[in-house]
Amino acid sequence: MTMTRTLIAAAFALTAAGPAAADKLSLPEISAYLNQLRTVEGEFTQINADDTIQTGTIYISRPGKVRFEYDPPEETLVLASGGAVAIFDPKGNAGPETYPLDRTPLKIILAENVDLTRERMVTGHALDGNSTVVTAQDPEHPEYGDIQLVFTGPPIELRQWRVNDDQGNSTTVVLGDVSVGGRLPDSLFNIQINTQREGGR
Repeated sequence: MTMTRTLIAAAFALTAAGPAAADKLSLPEISAYLNQLRTVEGEFTQINADDTIQTGTIYISRPGKVRFEYDPPEETLVLASGGAVAIFDPKGNAGPETYPLDRTPLKIILAENVDLTRERMVTGHALDGNSTVVTAQDPEHPEYGDIQLVFTGPPIELRQWRVNDDQGNSTTVVLGDVSVGGRLPDSLFNIQINTQREGGR
């Protein structure tokens, strides 16, 4: 078994942990959970479209903000804030590559008001073992791709997601040990401040 398959198997083993007889979580329940989720900080493992593996620390501040700090040797930084996504490449001399957050399915869970019951938003809603799997898209722009969210519970917890983007690439993020509800400074997500910091390296 390859390292990638081993990690994927471990990820699904994590999502299967829970009560012996779980019921499928409803879309209103999941929407309410996401809407009360304000901050998250912890470890993540990312499985890329080419089967490469990256690890790092994730910070989420809803609505609209996320920070991915990748461990060495990559040391890449990805920020979402102010309606934009910025990718900082430590090997590049230019500023960050940026694009609108609205063009990524990740905006669905970062929205101020998550409503998975909206018409044409959810394209899949199933129970997989003890995990509820929801596939969602922007109902106005399905061409931007979709996001597959995996939850366990009750109590409800977001365990992983897979983004299928408009280029046909899939990226899976598996959450490890995380803390919920702490205070995260706005500077963590400020693209301008982080551009200055990265430029000073």
